[in-house]
Amino acid sequence: MPTPPKPQLPAALRDAMGANPWFASLPRPQREALLGAAELTHWRRGAMVFRQGDPVHAAGSGLYGLAAGMIKISTLRQDGREAILAVLEPGNWFGEISLIDGSPRTHDATALGALDLLVVPPEAFAQLMRDVVFANAMAALLAARVRGLYALMEDATLRGLRARVARRLITLSRGDATQSSEPRRRVFLSQEALAMMLGVTRQTLSRELNALAQEGMISLGYGQIEIVAFEALERCGTGG
Repeated sequence: MPTPPKPQLPAALRDAMGANPWFASLPRPQREALLGAAELTHWRRGAMVFRQGDPVHAAGSGLYGLAAGMIKISTLRQDGREAILAVLEPGNWFGEISLIDGSPRTHDATALGALDLLVVPPEAFAQLMRDVVFANAMAALLAARVRGLYALMEDATLRGLRARVARRLITLSRGDATQSSEPRRRVFLSQEALAMMLGVTRQTLSRELNALAQEGMISLGYGQIEIVAFEALERCGTGG
């Protein structure tokens, strides 16, 4: 019997994927091929999409597209402390590194809430990579990730903590890994999670945030930070 066609991706989820700058930049044939190769899956809050060290061909593994919900990309230090590397929002694709080099997963990916997740199996991803246009697009995605990592290394080695906090808030306002051209005024992230991103204690971060608030750059709320003065915050981030 022929394989039944996959159900059409709901319009709301398709729109969420299309809002991502990288995905939107793909020509339509490559966008449709990527979506057509994916299976829509559902995950509960707290579920581990994958763990650091998981093999690339583990059950359910593949290239992932986040259609709804938020995912925490993190790693655990030897002393048990968690470092949050990024928070992914709808529209982001991730998990390509292990599919390209065949090595185990580099970090943990955890659902911060209920997820709608597209999964492209490794075999389907390999087929997509035979298309030069798609392969070039994946290279561009990886290049953007490397640029982001270089920026984080520069911040950690050359900038003071207040500048690092300011720069991370600006990054988060653009969707963190998404880096949309239009920033948002509100960053929906707990101070505890932001502290884990910066590798500082909650108390140390609180002092820096309160200082930025006193200078009129941000406003602090429960589970969110409002950016009141983007230009001033950007100047603070470049001030060293």
